[in-house]
Amino acid sequence: MIERPTITIGRKGKVVLMGAGPGDPELITLKAVRHLNLADVILTDRLVNDTIIQSHAPQAVVIPVGKQCRKNKSTPQLTINELMVFHAHSGRYVVRLKGGDVSVFSNIADELETLVQHEIPYEIVPGITAALGAAASLGVPLTSRGLSKGIRLLTFYNDAAIATGEWENLAATEDTLVFYMSGETSLELAERLISFGKSPDTPIILAEQATTPLEVVTLTTLKDCLTEWKGRTFLSPALLIIGKVAALHNKYSWKQHLSHAPEYFPEVIQSAARPTSSKSQVPVQIHF
Repeated sequence: MIERPTITIGRKGKVVLMGAGPGDPELITLKAVRHLNLADVILTDRLVNDTIIQSHAPQAVVIPVGKQCRKNKSTPQLTINELMVFHAHSGRYVVRLKGGDVSVFSNIADELETLVQHEIPYEIVPGITAALGAAASLGVPLTSRGLSKGIRLLTFYNDAAIATGEWENLAATEDTLVFYMSGETSLELAERLISFGKSPDTPIILAEQATTPLEVVTLTTLKDCLTEWKGRTFLSPALLIIGKVAALHNKYSWKQHLSHAPEYFPEVIQSAARPTSSKSQVPVQIHF
């Protein structure tokens, strides 16, 4: 049985920055489970399966700090930083729970800088990132002899995400390209890759809500997606896999996939309560 630490108000607590995996609640590490069992407070992203918290941290106070930029419902990073500091300075064991892995497109550097500045003890616990979780769920080997020798993890949520000079390199490479948070820009992405010389027949997979029971998978080509996906609304999270290995989905897929589904993860309702200072009382609606 895991023994919980004694919490003394006025003593600094600890913050654990931790990945919860891509959606399937079984894709979480034993180390993550141990920290959840110890947690007093969990600051959780939107794309974390609630079953994980219910099963492994029923004792913790859960504070949603989700981001849903497409719907303009996002907890500011400053608020998240302040909540970490507030609860750690109150002597609490804080788990900052992120979807996927903590080191891939997760703003972990901002949170680490905050913890270092305030001299708060912390630990980093990795999780299965969306690229690996989705690829396994789809039966797609991201590297394969003769098809792809490498993987590139990228995002293209706006024009600034990829430097102008990089497009020719991305079009020429045989590496598997995995794009996070790029469902809404997938048509522009395909057009740019084709315009810079990538074969229009290059396979592309769109995986929506990968590893969840409402996983939606579409396999096509860069050329055909320009017409097939036109006007389509994409479920979040959406992941794109581009390259020859994507075509292996038809051969190695090992489970049933949906062609359409409702949203699996709940919408962000409101931002988390924000402490006025590290000496203030516990924020509104937060009880211990």
